[in-house]
Amino acid sequence: MSEDRAELPVTSSEEPIWAPDAYECYQGVVRGLLDANIPFAVSGGFAFHYHTGIWRTTKDLDLVTLPEAVPRAFEVLVREGFETYVQDPVWLAKARRGDYFVDLITGVGNATLTVEQPWIDRAKEDEVLGIRCRILPTEEMIASKLFVTRRERFDGADIAHLLRACAHDLDWDRLCSLTEPHWQMLYWQLVLFSYIYPARTGDVPASVWRELTERFQKTIATQQRSQPFRGSLIDPKMFAIDVDEWGERDLYRELCENYPHRLREANTTRSKE
Repeated sequence: MSEDRAELPVTSSEEPIWAPDAYECYQGVVRGLLDANIPFAVSGGFAFHYHTGIWRTTKDLDLVTLPEAVPRAFEVLVREGFETYVQDPVWLAKARRGDYFVDLITGVGNATLTVEQPWIDRAKEDEVLGIRCRILPTEEMIASKLFVTRRERFDGADIAHLLRACAHDLDWDRLCSLTEPHWQMLYWQLVLFSYIYPARTGDVPASVWRELTERFQKTIATQQRSQPFRGSLIDPKMFAIDVDEWGERDLYRELCENYPHRLREANTTRSKE
């Protein structure tokens, strides 16, 4: 096995062994944000475990929050000894203390979805690191992973596991509403789920299968000449040739440049890496 393959994350039901300083570090972050009334929900590996029972080793803490809450969150993180900076103004602010990172996630990387207050309001309360706090709902977690489709990272397995664990209890209206502008992406992930777990296709309501299948059939039965090329929303690097050499429209660049909820640099303590 090559070194690269050895470093890939491996799923397990066994909780990783947390270094005491990592545990203390992330506890301080969660307590500090709660005490300051910063709206957030835990995402990432902790939320994935909550919904699926699957653990992955992680060296960071992923938190979903509102774009306008990031400057106040940075104030808390600076008091906890973190360096803070905006990694990507569309969706990601970061904080670092030694070997440990906190990601403040405010949307998705291709500017197709923004975190809003209902994401926080709908979150379930449970214990993370021994502290009661909100955990990102399954529907928002799936929606936020739909476009993690790049060559170097693909979250299709995560979505399949979330569906395996939670499809029976999902608010399908909510999920379909979140993904509506890009419903084909949801349909694709459901088809992938049906391939991975053929015995579980009934976990997805028949009405959802029927509606999405009928929409897809109508779409491919008619010419979509007015619809733009969307490859750059999937992976701007792998579809660069379409934009740079074949003259296709770059929706990724357009959406990012015109994104109305860009993160402000307020309270950053160092520049972007």
